[in-house]
Amino acid sequence: MKNQKKPLIILLTAALGVAAQAANAESVLRRGNGSEPQTIDPQTAQGVPESNILRDLFEGLIGEDASGNLVPGVAEKWEISADGKTYTFHLRDAKWSDGSPLTAHDFVYGWQRAVDPATGSHYSFLLYPVKNAQKIAEGHEKDVNQLGVKATDDHTLVAELEGPTPYFLGLVTHATAYPAPKAAVEKHGKKWTRPENIVSNGPFKLDSWQPNAQLVAVKSDQYWDKDAVKLDKVIYYPTENQTSDMNRYRAGEVDMTYEIPNDQIKMLREKFKDELKISSYLGTYFYGFNVTRPSFRASSSHRATSALTLAIDRDVITDKVTGVGEKPAYSFVPPGINGYDHYTPEYASLDKAARIEKAKKLYEEAGYGKDKPLKVDLLYNTSENHKKIAVAVAAMWKQNLGVQTNLTNQEWKVFLTTRTEKKQTEAFRAGWIGDYNDAYSFLELFQSKSGLNDSGYVNEKFDALLAQAGQEQDMGKRAAILKDAEKMLTDDYPVAPVYSYVTKLLFKPYVKGYAEENVMDHRSSKYMWIEK
Repeated sequence: MKNQKKPLIILLTAALGVAAQAANAESVLRRGNGSEPQTIDPQTAQGVPESNILRDLFEGLIGEDASGNLVPGVAEKWEISADGKTYTFHLRDAKWSDGSPLTAHDFVYGWQRAVDPATGSHYSFLLYPVKNAQKIAEGHEKDVNQLGVKATDDHTLVAELEGPTPYFLGLVTHATAYPAPKAAVEKHGKKWTRPENIVSNGPFKLDSWQPNAQLVAVKSDQYWDKDAVKLDKVIYYPTENQTSDMNRYRAGEVDMTYEIPNDQIKMLREKFKDELKISSYLGTYFYGFNVTRPSFRASSSHRATSALTLAIDRDVITDKVTGVGEKPAYSFVPPGINGYDHYTPEYASLDKAARIEKAKKLYEEAGYGKDKPLKVDLLYNTSENHKKIAVAVAAMWKQNLGVQTNLTNQEWKVFLTTRTEKKQTEAFRAGWIGDYNDAYSFLELFQSKSGLNDSGYVNEKFDALLAQAGQEQDMGKRAAILKDAEKMLTDDYPVAPVYSYVTKLLFKPYVKGYAEENVMDHRSSKYMWIEK
């Protein structure tokens, strides 16, 4: 009898051991994350890969839920003055990852740091609605304490604006408006974001960072809403190569991809079905023209950039090259903006033959032709998809106009630096995803003083229209002003819009919390969990 019971005991013990192991197993989300992040300093970061990480490590006054709707963040409530120029935020009891109190003073420091020219923020313009922000960022006001933000006590933050800014709550969800840990920044300088030095206030904290290999974040036990966070760990893998990203997914090494190769969509639809997620995305893929360079600087160059823009067959690119549901774009602001009907230029209604004929005329007016072809350097960041589109565009320019295009690709960090410096680039690949759901989020990119105006576009009338829109409280009138600004930008041709984005990724069925509709594609790991 004893011998008969022993196996049963062993089996029960083994089963209990497996159950205990399962109960104690870490809940880990493995994310493909595109390029190696340039930095994880909220006030200096740019790019989607950086934003994905920062959204997990930090939290602003206002947050976003799984569907991208605005929700309270560190601020549990707020009031807006009748004239729309004063915002008072009331902060909840929150802590930094080291256990020290998070206060309104930390937001003041973060915002001051963002507009301080010494910081080198590419997104300082996002805070320009705040009183004196632009003056400080441009060096006209040397005292950062003159920025229109103050802590009246540890839990109250008051922001004074230059004028009514209807999109301000959406704006402060951006990393530029995150708080900054003054003690850590001042002690460690540029090294404050290293794993051994960093202090953050989000649902996760940085555990380790192996450049070009992986970045690991673990759940923060100091986060105010920690009970809502179901993941123990998030691992971000830099995967510039979309094929490698896809193959890692198929091998079970990542739970969600950053992006997938366009030429694999048909196969993925057949084999992975519901795991393939394709949805609308508030963004525009475009080619910029560096109008500070000799090739595009002269008055005739306006016609050259317009010729290059008209010579791109967007239908071929979206149907044959990308083929995922992207929509051809002829203006910079994409569809889907709340309360805004974007401008569509006249050439968008022309058939292909008429459009090419007009492009040829503009090309000749610019002083180019068969015996004197325009020579253009076209820069893009390393990616199969970007390469295929660049090759297609270069072929269109050659076939339709006779343009001689030299293609150059660079790794993401180098590419960003090259594009920003404007010393070498002539034409360049770019994409812009709305930082908040408003046309201004797209048009402000081309303000004369914008740190992200890589085209070097300068138009005082355009700047004036944006300033006027920033003061207008009537939303209908404001939309009309912004549309006039978009028309001006479109007709000046510093950029050639190509298509409106869609998101396309693979997502394991055991990962829960993925919202199908999220036009901003801001997906915090806070709202995801593993269910196997």
